[in-house]
Amino acid sequence: MTTILVATRNKGKQREIIEILADAPHRIVFPDDIGLYEKAEEGDIESAETFEGNALKKAEYFARRSRLPTAAEDSGLEVISLGGAPGVRSRRFAPPAPDQDAANNAELLRRLQGAGTERRRASYRCVIVYLPRPDAIPLTFEGSCTGTIGETPRGDGGFGYDPLFISDELGKTFGEAGPEEKHAVSHRGRAFQQFATWLQAHAT
Repeated sequence: MTTILVATRNKGKQREIIEILADAPHRIVFPDDIGLYEKAEEGDIESAETFEGNALKKAEYFARRSRLPTAAEDSGLEVISLGGAPGVRSRRFAPPAPDQDAANNAELLRRLQGAGTERRRASYRCVIVYLPRPDAIPLTFEGSCTGTIGETPRGDGGFGYDPLFISDELGKTFGEAGPEEKHAVSHRGRAFQQFATWLQAHAT
């Protein structure tokens, strides 16, 4: 069974990725699982202006360190009326805070205060870059979903902006959705399902 490193230290993402890839014919590990503890230089990796760029930089960095097949994703929320913000800065939209998710949600609500439904239209996007070897040509998988930013948080599931993102397909926030419901329509669920399908087709 091939071991694949998924290069994220985000516990919420790790939990979802494990759930989505539960049937993949591979052993999925994260950096800490194999002793790749965080270095100060990691703070400079996500410096690209696109999700694709950040995912590629992370994949290359962790593939070099681990020498394992490596997948990395970058994802975020894009609000049309905010020019696509928070976008690649979704994780650090607000100034650093003890509860960064709550701070980011508060900042998003502040910027959309008084906005009507059309100005609250948004999409979640996730891009995965996979390197079977450090010197391999990158493979890319992408997923997205659309919705509206609510006026108040609803639900305590998920993480990040999930309590504010009202899914068009579910008719409720990702914070209110169960894991299976969310994975079926979410940006991360769709991207990693594509990745899982590719892994199945190329299993050795």
